[in-house]
Amino acid sequence: MNDIIHRITHRIYFFRGLPVLLDRDLAEWFEVKPIRLREQVKRNIKRFPKHFRFILTENEVEVLLSQNAIPSRKVLGGSLPQVFTEYGVLQLANVLRSERAIEMSILIIEAFVALRQHAQKLEALAAALKELESSTHHRFSEVGKVLDALMKQKQQQENQHNRRRIGFKQGDR
Repeated sequence: MNDIIHRITHRIYFFRGLPVLLDRDLAEWFEVKPIRLREQVKRNIKRFPKHFRFILTENEVEVLLSQNAIPSRKVLGGSLPQVFTEYGVLQLANVLRSERAIEMSILIIEAFVALRQHAQKLEALAAALKELESSTHHRFSEVGKVLDALMKQKQQQENQHNRRRIGFKQGDR
C-alpha cells in the first residue's frame, strides 16, 4: 500500500456508522487553511448533504479525545469539527478546485477503497472462523460425550473395586 494511502487510512474515523475524515486533516492534505475549507463548504452547502458531511457532537469529540486520537481540543481549532465521508471528499475537491485537491482526493478515495477491501477480508476471515468453530464444535461435543462416558465407566469400576465386601472371607481369622 502506498505510504500516503497508509497514513490516510490511519486518520479515518468511524462516526454514526460511517468512515470519515476530519476537516483539519483534509485542509492539511489539500494545503489550504481549515477556515478556508469551512468557508468553501458554507458557500456550497447544497453540495454537502448529511451523508457527505456532518458536524461532530460534543460527545463524539470526547470519544476522539478519550481514545487519544486527538491530543487536545486545541488541535481541533476551537470549534466542533466537520467530518467528511468519501463522497464529501469528492465534493470538497470539486469546490476547492486546486490541483493539489484533485491529487489528494484521488489518494483519499484509494484509501477508502483500501479500507473497504481490508474490511471485506476481515469479514471473510470472521465467516471462515465461525464456520470452523461450528464444525469443530460438533466434533468436540462428540469427543466430550465419549470422554464423559469413559469417565462414568471408570468411576463405576473404581466404585466396584473399592466396595467393602460383606461376609466371611476365607483366610480371615
